[in-house]
Amino acid sequence: MEYRTFGRTGLRVSVAGLGAGGPSRLGVRAGSSERDSIEVVQRALELGINYIDTAEAYGTEEIVGKAIRDFDRDSLVISTKKGANNKGEPVSAEGYVAGVEASLKRLGVEMIDVFHFHGPTMEEYRHMMDELVPALQNMQKEGKIRHLAVSERFAKDLEHDLLKKAVEDDVFDVVMVGFNMLNQTARGAVLEATQENGIATECMFAVRRAFSNPARLREILVDLRRSGEIDTDAVDLFEPLDWVLEESDAKTLPEAAYRFCRHEPGLDVILTGTGNVRHLEENVASLLRPPLPAEVTSRLNRIFCRVRSANGS
Repeated sequence: MEYRTFGRTGLRVSVAGLGAGGPSRLGVRAGSSERDSIEVVQRALELGINYIDTAEAYGTEEIVGKAIRDFDRDSLVISTKKGANNKGEPVSAEGYVAGVEASLKRLGVEMIDVFHFHGPTMEEYRHMMDELVPALQNMQKEGKIRHLAVSERFAKDLEHDLLKKAVEDDVFDVVMVGFNMLNQTARGAVLEATQENGIATECMFAVRRAFSNPARLREILVDLRRSGEIDTDAVDLFEPLDWVLEESDAKTLPEAAYRFCRHEPGLDVILTGTGNVRHLEENVASLLRPPLPAEVTSRLNRIFCRVRSANGS
């Protein structure tokens, strides 16, 4: 495993992070047993992953807690999240603190290293900053939270308006940002500013359905041609992005997609989520491979530089 300093937090983190959410949720959504899900987390630890991201909404905090119980806590960076809104109503400061306490209990830890506001909207942002941030800052003083963070709602905020505001306010040490080969808007919208300010980043959406399902990739590319976000002759719809594999040593498109994100300046941890140990091992191996050839990366950047409407799902 390779490690890097996580922005101004000073933490040392694995470049591959285990995501306990996403389409898989450690296999929970596919009906995996708790034991199988725990084995995925523990195999991640064996592979050298020390960054684990979960959330109240994922329903996987207890699984993570059980998996890390006998592991060296000081070597781990545990990240979790809670939304600022519940059933259409803003969560009170007291309710939010109670939610953090519940996460601590489910995880079986005394301190959460990185605590995110989970996908707030711009409408929720003011309440979050005025009422909830001060409450969490008090929890920092109590030693229950180490660093404050915020994750974006990338599927509905494809141009990162929330994160642009959050980075500008400079309260959060960590942000979770959507970025992949198809949608690179975060490069200019977020990553330049996070690097300037030492704000750490977690990358989500590095690999989504488009990179493992040629039919879905084709649908997305057709839409992008119609909208004028990519040039009509930029891609072959019958062999979508096959040239990436032909002009590099990547064996699969998901591998190429992971490598594209892993070596993007400003992205610190690339999250990978799965409920399958073999799949996890493949993803980690991809993230530890060298960058794609510069010509391939440059061509991908040119093709998709105008994309604003797709996230790869």
